[in-house]
Amino acid sequence: MDYGDPTPEDSFSRCPKCRAAVSYSEPSDRRSEEELRRAIRRCTEAAGKGFAIGAGLKGGLALFSILARLKSRRTSGSLTRKVGSLSNSEAIVIAVKETLRYGLFLGVFAGTFASVDELIATIGGRKRTAGWRSMLAGAIAGPSMLLTGPKTQHASLAIYIFMRAAVLAARCGIKSKRLGKICKPLTWKHGDTFLMCLSSSQILSAYILKQDSLPSSYKSFLNKHGGKDLVILQGIKDIASGMPFTNLLEVEKYYKSVGVDIKLDPNMKVPCSIVHGNQSCTGHVLSFLFQAYGRALPVYVPVYLIPALIVHRQGLLKRPYTILGKSLLGTARSSLFLSAYCASAWAWTCLLFRLLERCNIPMVAMGTFPTGLALLIEKKSRRIEISLYCLARAIESFFTCMSDAGLCPQASKLKRSDVLVFSVATSIIMHCYAQERDVFRSKYLNVLDWVFGIPPPYDSNELEKCQC
Repeated sequence: MDYGDPTPEDSFSRCPKCRAAVSYSEPSDRRSEEELRRAIRRCTEAAGKGFAIGAGLKGGLALFSILARLKSRRTSGSLTRKVGSLSNSEAIVIAVKETLRYGLFLGVFAGTFASVDELIATIGGRKRTAGWRSMLAGAIAGPSMLLTGPKTQHASLAIYIFMRAAVLAARCGIKSKRLGKICKPLTWKHGDTFLMCLSSSQILSAYILKQDSLPSSYKSFLNKHGGKDLVILQGIKDIASGMPFTNLLEVEKYYKSVGVDIKLDPNMKVPCSIVHGNQSCTGHVLSFLFQAYGRALPVYVPVYLIPALIVHRQGLLKRPYTILGKSLLGTARSSLFLSAYCASAWAWTCLLFRLLERCNIPMVAMGTFPTGLALLIEKKSRRIEISLYCLARAIESFFTCMSDAGLCPQASKLKRSDVLVFSVATSIIMHCYAQERDVFRSKYLNVLDWVFGIPPPYDSNELEKCQC
């Protein structure tokens, strides 16, 4: 690797500790060999760590999903399965494949970024290319998303990562003298909660009225934690759409199967009896809250446990009770958020239907808007994460609905736009990581440093050891 002969201006640099001027002291051949070994080590470690994180996160979620599946089979006491559903062995095979795919995805992304970053630094000089090198490397690494499956669309993930990039860019703008005033509204204290309310209006309306606009995995998540059978959702959809009921008998049969004998009125104006049968609205919300909490706990155990093992792996040996205690508290708190979120969705809609004595599509959207207030249960540092995640889902669902309605037909013609959006987002994020590190929270910065390990702008192998 040839960095070229140092110019008079570049023949010395400054010690990163005492800022004293120091000069080159080691022979260029030795420096080149050590730099090459360091670059190779960085690239291989980045790829390995990226694979470990991708496979660990996806594998952990898949493991808990399989365990929940096995538990539900045992509690039901039935060895048969529904037509079209996967067997346990098929579910395990799919989980292993998905784990490997996501491991390869993040492994190749990290390895590609580190390799391109080192290559550009070698050709153009580490200091001279510092302002744009990471941005280009992040963009080139973005198409590694295709490793999750060439035909698998990840619009929600791409939009979410883009939202994260927009937040980082906004934080940079707030620091800027030129853009500070423009970005000032982004510092609104409860902006994350407002975004959550806005997202909830679209997501929960789609959950009831148009589930096809949601990704299949997210649709399954909502169907599980929404706690209502599809026949109940269809009954609500019929009355909200102003259509004649198509499945009242199926709803009655469903309630009868769970021990509730009910006769539904085909001329009803509000769907409360469809939603919770013979229960009162208040009694339904309270009973639903306890049931939802039990469903939410298995979701957040891996969310808190896996990062504790990865991010706090060293501190876990020194103060295990403190870290595990915080993880358990976070699990309990986040589970309360999710259960309260789902329960309040039915509470707000029932309240609005009862007050106005009618049910239609605008009222469904209005009733699900304040559901996002449940986000206030979460700690502040997690609110923006959750709101951006839900906003990405809401945006995807909204444009799918618009496309199906013929209002934006060009959207369906874009092929792999998710990869393009993801590449742009990772370009911004990695540039901020290299040049604007203070816009990251410390825990994320620690993870990025552990995986990518961007070297400082000075080259420690080229500097004479300072006696500071």
